[in-house]
Amino acid sequence: MSARRDATLLFAGYALSELAFRFAQIALPLVVLRTTGSVAATGLVGGASGIPALLSPWWARGLRQRIASGRGLALTQVAEAAALAMVPLLAWAHLMNVVTLAAAGLALGSAQTLSAPGLMALFADVGDRLGPGRAVTLLTWQDGVRRTTMLLGPAIGGVAVALDWTLQALWFESLTLLLSALLALPVRGSCLDDVGQAAAAPAIRDVLVGRADIARGWVMRGTSCLTWFAFTIGTSVIGADRGRPGLYFAAGMTGYGVGSLAGTAVASAVVRRYAPMTVARAAWVVGGLAWIGMAAWTTPVGVAVCAGIGGGFVVVGIAAVNRAITDAGAGPVRRALMGGQSVVVNATSSAGLLAGAPLIGVIGARPTLVGTGVLTALAALAGPRLRLRRLEPADGAPLVPDVGRPEAALPSRT
Repeated sequence: MSARRDATLLFAGYALSELAFRFAQIALPLVVLRTTGSVAATGLVGGASGIPALLSPWWARGLRQRIASGRGLALTQVAEAAALAMVPLLAWAHLMNVVTLAAAGLALGSAQTLSAPGLMALFADVGDRLGPGRAVTLLTWQDGVRRTTMLLGPAIGGVAVALDWTLQALWFESLTLLLSALLALPVRGSCLDDVGQAAAAPAIRDVLVGRADIARGWVMRGTSCLTWFAFTIGTSVIGADRGRPGLYFAAGMTGYGVGSLAGTAVASAVVRRYAPMTVARAAWVVGGLAWIGMAAWTTPVGVAVCAGIGGGFVVVGIAAVNRAITDAGAGPVRRALMGGQSVVVNATSSAGLLAGAPLIGVIGARPTLVGTGVLTALAALAGPRLRLRRLEPADGAPLVPDVGRPEAALPSRT
């Protein structure tokens, strides 16, 4: 099968599953609330699903190396579909409670912890087969597909809820994941998958040795994820305080989505032309300034414009970090790095959401936007200058071998 056809199958399956995920996000808490009558229980599935990702460096190290082709990815997506189907099954059987919801969340999180970085690594492997530099292009457009569904999914979900199709929406998401798995099944990974599967599974820290720029990129991206709450929660609070609940959040998310799609269109060309850390630094400095801009220009139009600018530049920053990862190697090294990046994103996003609401409650939404914007910009300026001595190899010491490429036997540094 050609690399172009493999890429088409991956994009088709990913677009379908992401679209279903977006509108099922609206249905899931409503189903839980209606069945249990508990507001606290509505976040159990999502909260529990984050735990396996945070613990993945200890339990997923070997398993993530098995997702070297479409077959491995399909198995994780089938497991994900089964975990998602647990919620409507529990509702139908009247067995929904704190314990069963937490179990469903843990099962879902375990599958997603493997499938999300595995899919990114597979996109990059197919991109390698398409030609030099195409790995980061496919990853950038994968992110673009995700952001498109962020705009379209909630609207479809709103229609489903209005028609009282909440359980049907959850069943549909599970079926869509099965279809995505079927599409992924024939996809081939890198040219040396068999060698990669036979190799020892490297630890995330080990593959970072000699690749400190990737760790610096994670500092910038992680800070951006940590401060994301200031935008989502902050704009909601501003709207409520001004007697226009939902308006500021909707304006911001729309602007952010449009801006991020515009950023997707130019990101690949930008990150191929300039050094990844230079691009990432500039992108997140502007992203931080956009947060500050929302605090200063607090009208729906101002929030939309600033969010659009931030969204466009953040996409470019993410593409720059992905380029650093794809340039670092393929095979086991790339899969370990994608897994590490997934841990960083999940951990910092969760920490921000946990601490964000109390912080906004104490100091207010606008000061929080300013503070988080300053923090994001400072992290971008300081990140590339961080001295990470523990990640620098000793003189003459080889890096973790990258069996996914013929030149892997030669020591290299990035």
